[in-house]
Amino acid sequence: MNTLGNFINGKHIPSKSGRLSPVYNPATGEQSIHVSLSTADETRQAIATAHEAFATWKAVTPLRRAQILFRFKSLLESNFDLLAELISLEHGKVLSDAKGELTRGMEVVEFACGIPHLQKGEFSANVGTGVDSYSLMQPLGVCAGISPFNFPVMVPMWMFPIAIACGNTFVMKPSEKDPSVIMKVAELLTEAGLPDGVFNIVNGDKEAVDVLLTDARVQAVSFVGSTPIAEYIYATGSQHGKRVQALGGAKNHMVVMPDAETEQVVSALMGAAYGSAGERCMAISVAVCVGDEAAEKLITEIKKEVSNMLVGPGTGGDQEPHMGPLISQVHAEKVKHYIDTGVQDGASLLIDGRDFKVAGHERGYFVGPTLFDNVKPGMRIYDEEIFGPVLSVVRVSSYQEAVDLINAHEYGNGTAIFTGSGESARHFCEQIQVGMVGVNVPIPVPMAFHSFGGWKRSVFGPLNMHGNDGVRFFTRMKTVTARWPKSDVTTHSFSMPTMK
Repeated sequence: MNTLGNFINGKHIPSKSGRLSPVYNPATGEQSIHVSLSTADETRQAIATAHEAFATWKAVTPLRRAQILFRFKSLLESNFDLLAELISLEHGKVLSDAKGELTRGMEVVEFACGIPHLQKGEFSANVGTGVDSYSLMQPLGVCAGISPFNFPVMVPMWMFPIAIACGNTFVMKPSEKDPSVIMKVAELLTEAGLPDGVFNIVNGDKEAVDVLLTDARVQAVSFVGSTPIAEYIYATGSQHGKRVQALGGAKNHMVVMPDAETEQVVSALMGAAYGSAGERCMAISVAVCVGDEAAEKLITEIKKEVSNMLVGPGTGGDQEPHMGPLISQVHAEKVKHYIDTGVQDGASLLIDGRDFKVAGHERGYFVGPTLFDNVKPGMRIYDEEIFGPVLSVVRVSSYQEAVDLINAHEYGNGTAIFTGSGESARHFCEQIQVGMVGVNVPIPVPMAFHSFGGWKRSVFGPLNMHGNDGVRFFTRMKTVTARWPKSDVTTHSFSMPTMK
C-alpha cells in the first residue's frame, strides 16, 4: 500500500517518523493509502527550506511571479478531471461538487495573477516642499497554511497562491484525511516553473502544527477549521509573534419570510443544507421560518424533495448522486449522535437519516438527509455545528425575532434571507451580526476578488481570506518619506518634523 510522505524543496520526501495514518475511500470504507505523520524535525526541515528559498524568491519581480501562476492555472485546467476525482475518492463529495470546489480555488489563483497591480503601493508627491511619500507592500517571509478535510483544494488555494504571489514562501499542512490532491497540486506548481522550496507540504498532526506555530522563522499562519482549534491556533501563533488568520465554526441560518417564493426557497435550501453532505462551513443548517404558514409550506416541499434525493458514491454509477458519504466512520457516528440528542431534547424528527444504507456500499460512511422541526435555542442541534446533512427548522413569529435569534448565536459566519421585500432585505443586511450575507442567495461565498470571513467566534484575527484582505495579510506595509536636499543645507531642527 502506498504511503504519502512530504513535498519539500520540489521533491517527494518519505517521512522517517514511523507514524502512519490511514486514508479511506468514504464510499466503500476501504483504506486506499497511508499518510505519514511527520516529526517536529521534518517540519523544521520544511521551514528551513522555505526560509532559504525566500532569500531569492522575494527578489523575483511580481510580473515573473504572475507568469508562473498563469502557467499553474493552465495546468490546473488540463488536469481538472483528475484533480476532481482525487477529491471525490478521498473526501466523498460527488464529482460535480468536487469540480465546483476546484473552480472556486482556481478563481483565487486567477486573482493572484493580478499581483503586479495588487501589490502596488501608494505615492504622494510633494507632501512637503521637495518631499515625497510612498508605501511598499513587502513580503513577510515563510508563511504556513493549515487546512481542513472538507475542502482539500479550495481552502489551500485561498492561502498559498496569494502568499507566493506576494513574494513569500509557504509550508502547507493539509488534512491527513484527504491529502493526495494537494500533493498533485504541488507537482503542478513545480511543473509551472515555481522554484524549489517556495511551496512545501508537511503531512502530519498536532506535532507538526505546533512547530509551525512556534518556530521563529514562520511569520504568518492561515487556518480554517473548528472554533476550538481556531482559538488555539490564534492564541499560540500570536503568542509567538506571528500574524494569524484563523477561521472557525459556523451555524448558518436562512430566514424565510412569508412573502418568499416557496419553490425558490426549497430549490436553494436543498443544495445549501444537503450538498456535500453538509460538510461545508457555509452550509445552511437552520431554516428560520417567519410564521407557521411559511414553515408548513417549506416542510411539505422539503419532504417531497428529500424523498427524491439520490445518495451514493461520488464517482460511481450511471447517474451522479446528489449527496455522497461523510468523511469518516467516526464523523458519521458523531452526526448520528447529534440526531439522537435532537430527539432527546424534544425536537420533532421528520426525516431520520441514521439508518441510511446504500446498496453495494454498506460499509460506506453514509448518513441520510435528516430534517427536524420545532428546534429551539438550547438544544444541541441548534447551538452546535453538526457538519452533516441535518437541517433544523426554527419557527418564529416575526422578522425581528428572526434577526434577534441569529444575532444571539455565538457564531457569525454566513446567513441568508429569502424575501420579495427590498425593505426587509436592506434592513437585514444592515442589522445582522454576521460576516457574509445572502439576499435570495443561499450560500453567499464571496468571489475571489472580495474577502471571505465571518464575525464573532467564527473568526480570529483582523484580516480575512483572499481579496484585498488576503494581499494585506501576506504583505507588510513600509512607508518611505524622502527628499533630496541641496548639499549646502546644514540647518538643525530639534522639534517634531512637520511638512511645509
